[in-house]
Amino acid sequence: MSSPSISTKTAAWWSQSRSRAQATAAAAILLTGTLVGISAFVWASPTGAPLRQAVADATEAITPYAAQNTELRRNLQRATETIASQKGKLTAMQTQALAAQASTAKQLAAAQQKATAAENQLNSVKAQLAAANAKASAGSKSSASSASGSGSGSGSSGSGGGTATPITAPARADLVAPTSRYYGMYTEQAPFNWATFDATSAKVGVAPNLVGYFSGWDETFRANAVTRAWAQGRMPMMTWESRPISAGNDSTDAPAYSLPKIIGGDFDAYLHQYAKDIVATGLPLAIRLDHEMNATWYPWNETDGQGKSINGNNVGDYVKMWRHVHDIFQQEGANNLVIWVWAPNIVNNLAASHKVDGYLENLYPGDDYVDWVGLSGYLRPPYKSDNDFSFDYTFKPSLDKLRAITKKPIILAEIGASETGGYKAKWVTSLFDGLARPENDDIIGFSWFNLAVTSYVEGVRATNDWRIDSRADTLSAFIAGLTRPEDRFTLTPAP
Repeated sequence: MSSPSISTKTAAWWSQSRSRAQATAAAAILLTGTLVGISAFVWASPTGAPLRQAVADATEAITPYAAQNTELRRNLQRATETIASQKGKLTAMQTQALAAQASTAKQLAAAQQKATAAENQLNSVKAQLAAANAKASAGSKSSASSASGSGSGSGSSGSGGGTATPITAPARADLVAPTSRYYGMYTEQAPFNWATFDATSAKVGVAPNLVGYFSGWDETFRANAVTRAWAQGRMPMMTWESRPISAGNDSTDAPAYSLPKIIGGDFDAYLHQYAKDIVATGLPLAIRLDHEMNATWYPWNETDGQGKSINGNNVGDYVKMWRHVHDIFQQEGANNLVIWVWAPNIVNNLAASHKVDGYLENLYPGDDYVDWVGLSGYLRPPYKSDNDFSFDYTFKPSLDKLRAITKKPIILAEIGASETGGYKAKWVTSLFDGLARPENDDIIGFSWFNLAVTSYVEGVRATNDWRIDSRADTLSAFIAGLTRPEDRFTLTPAP
């Protein structure tokens, strides 16, 4: 069969032949001409006047609105530009206000530091004067002369060239019962890297005098964490978890680290060496051992919400484990340097079986084994309907339980607030208001979890921004609360 001709290929799609295509085209031309003629006749005829008038009226009516619409668009554009400009100015003003607030906080901290130094110097002079008077009354001139010679010799030795300045820390007794409150912070890498720690401190204007960090039982004692902290004048508080440091928070299964294995001596060699290394370092630290023991999400928790064992643990094992570790440290002399921190989770969102009277009490090792009691507590979604985003809602039920168990000092060992919902600044203000109340004088400080973290809460994956400087209003509320005299924090100027 021969191929079709070009003309057949290019014919209109509805035509079957060349002749039909030509007829169709002619009909289309005729129809178009007829319609144009009818339109012209109607428009020009006297009977078309109403139509012409309607079109004119419509045009007259539409034209102002079209002009008005154009003007409205111009006004909208101007308003948008004005809003953007004012937002920029507002942001700049907020930045300036926060910088001024941080600068004031820094100046206040510097003044407090100078006053403290002057007070210490005065106390030192009083002590020296009292000692001199005692020697004078005893009539021992040679002793006084010897003491004077000893003092000058010590100063000469201290000025020797090339000698590294030793890292020192306050006495453990003074750390356990401080005269002012601790302000602590957790960041990604402190105390091994101070970058985020110092950057946040600069925004606040005040530097923390406590640094929190985490360590696992697959790690040996990291002396540099303690020395680096005290080199900055900061109390180190180590959260010591009986599991590998790389373990995630999504599993309670760690059979090699079960409480019965620890109690049975599987880690005794490790614990003895750890304690010896602390003694060799010679500097104090707080140890928050296996925190949130009243919860259900860690391998050292005893039971889940249905009474089933977690990780092979038995009821009563947690106290036995704590005392076992404490006793080994006592044998090695490490308890002369360690402040033991027993820190459960706030009771608000725990399983019902873990809220009942007696549950938390049965997890307490006893006053002879604990120096501070603490709490982990967060403002975090999902929020319950009765949550008023206050200090009392978050902490009071748990504080009441702690105070019924012991009279030990209380530290809010790990706290934070999420930006989700827009309640964070309110909660921060309420936190400091709560700390200012006389009934909370036994709270010796807090350590803020200064990170943004994605995790599962009640089966829902969410990212919570816990950082102090997450928003301008949060940061402002934090600075205002931290620097109030009634909150009694130790203020150290930010670098």
